[in-house]
Amino acid sequence: MVIAETKRRDGLTALLRGLQCRCPACGEGRMFRAFLKVSDHCPACHEELHHHQADDAPAYFDMLIVGHIVVPIVLSVEIAFAPPYWVHAALWLPLTFSLAVGLLQPIKGAIVAWQWANRMHGFDAVPVKVASNPRS
Repeated sequence: MVIAETKRRDGLTALLRGLQCRCPACGEGRMFRAFLKVSDHCPACHEELHHHQADDAPAYFDMLIVGHIVVPIVLSVEIAFAPPYWVHAALWLPLTFSLAVGLLQPIKGAIVAWQWANRMHGFDAVPVKVASNPRS
């Protein structure tokens, strides 16, 4: 198998662009055409983005982050003030919903950008050439 040498992609820059929901290659074009639908290509630089395979990872990271933000605050308020349950519901349900929905798109953008930076799932710019087997 022969693999051509390719230019290194900066993972941190791509990750930051993904968090901003921008193209990981140029940082100019929008990554999403709808709330969680990744564009087939960047409108600015025409980098193909349809290769991504984010699957359920954005939701898992979203739950992990939101849980680590909300749960300590809820426990602190409960220990300090012991409010009735309706106060908890009035405070934490809107906060949890807002954080979960608000963070979902940037998290997915970061995952797609990370895949792009690491040339995962078809994001490799140079096709892999397979040497023929002389025995076949």
